[in-house]
Amino acid sequence: MSLKHMPIRWKITILSFGIVLFSIVIGGIVIIGNTIESREKSLGEHALVTGRTVANLPALKNHLSEPEGWDEINPVVDRIRTINNSDYIVVLNMNRVRFSHPIEDKLGTLSSGKDEGPAFAEHSYTTRAQGDAGVAVRGFVPVMNENHEQIGVVIVGNLLPSITEILSDMKREIFFILFLTSLFGVIGSWLLARHLKEQTYRLEPYEIVQLLVERTATFQAMNEGIIAVDKDSQITIMNEKAKEILDLKGNYLSKPIQHVVPEMRLHHVLTSGETAFNEEIRYGSAILFNTRVPIRVDKEVIGAVMVFQDRTNVTKLAEELTGVKAFVDALRVQNHEHLNKLHTIAGLIQLDQKEQALNFVFETSEKHEKLSRMLVHKFKDYSLAGLLISKVSRGRELGIDVSIDENSTLKSYPPLLDQHDFVLIVGNLVENAFDALHSIHREEKLVNVSILQDGHQCTVMVEDNGEGISEAQKERIFQKGYSTKGDQGSGIGLYLVKNIVDKGYGEFEVVSQIGEGTSFVIEFPMEKEEGQDEETTIRYSRVID
Repeated sequence: MSLKHMPIRWKITILSFGIVLFSIVIGGIVIIGNTIESREKSLGEHALVTGRTVANLPALKNHLSEPEGWDEINPVVDRIRTINNSDYIVVLNMNRVRFSHPIEDKLGTLSSGKDEGPAFAEHSYTTRAQGDAGVAVRGFVPVMNENHEQIGVVIVGNLLPSITEILSDMKREIFFILFLTSLFGVIGSWLLARHLKEQTYRLEPYEIVQLLVERTATFQAMNEGIIAVDKDSQITIMNEKAKEILDLKGNYLSKPIQHVVPEMRLHHVLTSGETAFNEEIRYGSAILFNTRVPIRVDKEVIGAVMVFQDRTNVTKLAEELTGVKAFVDALRVQNHEHLNKLHTIAGLIQLDQKEQALNFVFETSEKHEKLSRMLVHKFKDYSLAGLLISKVSRGRELGIDVSIDENSTLKSYPPLLDQHDFVLIVGNLVENAFDALHSIHREEKLVNVSILQDGHQCTVMVEDNGEGISEAQKERIFQKGYSTKGDQGSGIGLYLVKNIVDKGYGEFEVVSQIGEGTSFVIEFPMEKEEGQDEETTIRYSRVID
């Protein structure tokens, strides 16, 4: 088994045990050093005490000045050395002649020690010297006579114990400490390794690295943009596709998401903990479909992730196809209407009512031309004008009188909105009005459409005299999937309208009464307010009785 694939439990155990052993060795070195230092200090004090005892011996003072006084002095000093457990005691006269020494052959010889000088100047002290038997702590004490004159020096030597001797003396303690530290070190390491194993879903480090590499490669290979943030709104993941869609360059990791792309609203997911699926967001000129999901651990939100796609081209294509379908429906309605008119004209001619036939033709042509001329003149976009014409024709087919306010005008779109948004708004509101009139029996069914604009705001109003909306329905009509038509409705129309209203920072007003009709009024500001931001400002539609 290679070191890379060794289980993390064994790695932590071995590492922790090695750290424990290393700590024990370092601690042992420090303890041994302190022990030697303490022993040296103790031996030095003991040497000075023994030296003062010997220096005050009467025999020493009486015979130290005699030519062969060592015969009397050495036996007495040797007994004191034995009693005080000293390794050696040497007595010197002022000429440095040895009067006492553990080796009798050296009695009467001169001493040549280099650390003896201060002792002949009446100083008491200790030194550390290397000798044949090892390192010794030597105590020096001057010998004074009754006249307080120095007559010699006493040198007491005690050998320092070696490291081996110290370890031998402490072997029981050392083995006990090693046993305890090893036992608790192994148990603690094993428990720590098991805890880490559980925290990492029982994955080994090399498996986590492999997952990280695979995850990164997967994110980069996906055709969707992916952005993830932590609980502090710092970006933790942003793949290359996300940068491409959002037209970003550089590294944005660990940067606040609200400073990079505030339109993404990931910060809102962190605060609310709500999940959003397949929502549309306008980023510049791009249309993004995104899903935002909070990341939870033990029911606590610790981050959020968003997956999004650029659907600009797809949306435009779908809107083009929807527009084509609307115009096809308009052509079908006009074809049916013209056939009816032709049948009417043909009938009048057959009845020899030529003058009435001509009047019918002129009246019909004038009405259609007047409406077309008004819409083309007052509306910037032919798509919206064509939609209104088709709805007027569709209303005739359904027996509904659709009127366009003659004061209506639309020369420019509000900020963040375009022709597709207005086609969707007007188309859905008029179709809802048709549905409201479908199930009601009334001689005159009316739908009024008004689009007014000035330099400050743009107002879209669609009114009908249909069945109306109840109070309970008002609370839910903007919810995705809810429809007043039950299973026959898609529940998406007013939801999309509300999204466009929020996108354009507009306000929605609904006035309705059961059995009398409904009025939808939408107001958009024509100028974007200073400091307005999609992440921090969300204007909700108003539902008014």
